[in-house]
Amino acid sequence: MAACRRLSGASAREVLGPARGLLFDCDGVLWTGERAVPGAPELLERLSRSGKATFFVSNNSRRSVSELEQRFSRLGFRGVRAEQVFSSALCSALYLRQRLLGASDGACPGPGRVFVLGGEGLRGELREAGLRLAGEGDPAGGKDEPPVRAVLVGYDVQFTFAKLSEACGYLRDPQCLLVATDPDPWHLLSDGQCTPGTGSLMAAVETASGRKAVVVGKPNTYMFDCIVERFGVDPSSTLMVGDRLETDILFGKNCGLATVLTLTGVSRLEEAQAYMASESPAAKDLVPNYYVDSIADLIAGLDE
Repeated sequence: MAACRRLSGASAREVLGPARGLLFDCDGVLWTGERAVPGAPELLERLSRSGKATFFVSNNSRRSVSELEQRFSRLGFRGVRAEQVFSSALCSALYLRQRLLGASDGACPGPGRVFVLGGEGLRGELREAGLRLAGEGDPAGGKDEPPVRAVLVGYDVQFTFAKLSEACGYLRDPQCLLVATDPDPWHLLSDGQCTPGTGSLMAAVETASGRKAVVVGKPNTYMFDCIVERFGVDPSSTLMVGDRLETDILFGKNCGLATVLTLTGVSRLEEAQAYMASESPAAKDLVPNYYVDSIADLIAGLDE
């Protein structure tokens, strides 16, 4: 059972010493807004020097992987490569490529276009994966255009009733997939305000269409499956570090990883303690193994 134990000094060395890899969420963990969390760039450099693999798993579908790589560099994180970054945008593109362009069988709808609720970062990852997007190509919608085989719901600041109606039209076809990049219902802004997230838009599409979406991002395991397939990561020697109990910590639990909550983002320690005191098994899954005030506290667990 997760104990929500504070990490510092000797306890951090005890946990980080045998770890061979760490997964980090980004927003609220490595940075807040356009500022790196103090000590975060140093931690990543120290982890690299210690020979520990680092990967970055973000439910943010607004930016492409290349844009995220540039953001790392801009905020002072040196040496982070695109291949280490697994965003919900990238993984949604990988999932849809597998389903739409893979071997055709009874479980796959076959080749077709994707109707996207989302921005250019998400659309770019889909194009990079070789997928065709509805609304691009033949402006007249000619007869040779393949059918829409998937509706992908991402973070869309220009979401409208017209887009919702169009999505529902495609989803009347039972062969058309409904996929969401992530389930986050809201996002915390740098000024402390909240803005609706992809999960809110997903709920609208699910309600209007009567369909249930396949969710690619955390807390589901597909992101980790992609990392394991590409890098052969062993979950028994890997830590998940995040700031949101309902996504990051549950993701770690679902993937068989030890989990660390950092208190620089969304979730508060009191929430984790309330889940720990609950009699609900589902609530227990949201309790981290460890917590830190900031990921800078993990530096003490690394040898020079």
